Amino acid sequence: MANEVNVLALIKGDERFVFVYDDASRTHLIDAIRDLAADPELSLTWFDALVLTKKAREQAESAPQEEAVEPAAPRSRI
Repeated sequence: MANEVNVLALIKGDERFVFVYDDASRTHLIDAIRDLAADPELSLTWFDALVLTKKAREQAESAPQEEAVEPAAPRSRI
């Protein structure tokens, strides 16, 4: 199966915040969003960071879980 990615986007005035990440990078994404919210030169607020991180977690919860596929039992012919 190909590596799937998730996308989060927020548009605030002239600024665009677009995050493309895979499931393994979710923790790094949340850290990056918090860092951006702490930057006084950006319009990304702590509320925006809260909403974005909540959406990232919701994406994780709603993603279909991969199930282990068991090999089919051999069929005997009678």
